[in-house]
Amino acid sequence: MTAEEIIAAIAPAMTGATLEPLASSDAAVTPSLLVSAPHIVAACQALQGPGLEFVAFSDVTAVDFHPTRDPRFDLVYHLVSPHRRARVRLKLRVNANEEVPTLSGLFPGAGWPERELYDLFGIVFSGHADMRRLMMPDDWEGHPLRKDYPVQLRKDAGTYMPLQITEEEFRANLERDRYQRRQPAPADDPSRASAAPPSPKATAGKQ
Repeated sequence: MTAEEIIAAIAPAMTGATLEPLASSDAAVTPSLLVSAPHIVAACQALQGPGLEFVAFSDVTAVDFHPTRDPRFDLVYHLVSPHRRARVRLKLRVNANEEVPTLSGLFPGAGWPERELYDLFGIVFSGHADMRRLMMPDDWEGHPLRKDYPVQLRKDAGTYMPLQITEEEFRANLERDRYQRRQPAPADDPSRASAAPPSPKATAGKQ
């Protein structure tokens, strides 16, 4: 189904909602729809209906367009219809301080990704039963994936040089290695004794 066909199927159940088809490079595989943020739950409920059956939540992520666009965030949802082997992408445009209805009541698997977006982007999902940080410590200040998050790292440049030795040191190391290799095996070293060649007497006795 195309984005236009999906909109035509769910529009009757979404009076007053903004629904627009969006162009994408993978539209033949995953049609994209723009949905107004307050109507995301109603849109997902309609997409679960007969004929569409987008009953599986895949993921949700966010994109920050600060400072070039207002609303600054895109929320991007992916739903799957296992019976139809189809996918759909839903996009929401969200302001910095705007709350978005949670999908965790409709798709329990959405709870953890929503917490991740709250933690890293500061997007609040209203109605979420456990809206707290997921990855950063509880006392962390700010949201690291926001474009205006202050990132200031000071680190001395590391320079790695190959080991340098003089020609005399190299020759001395080489001679020391040769000397150690020429030394006879200790009498109390069974491993080296077993590897030693047989004595001439033992060889003569076998002939």
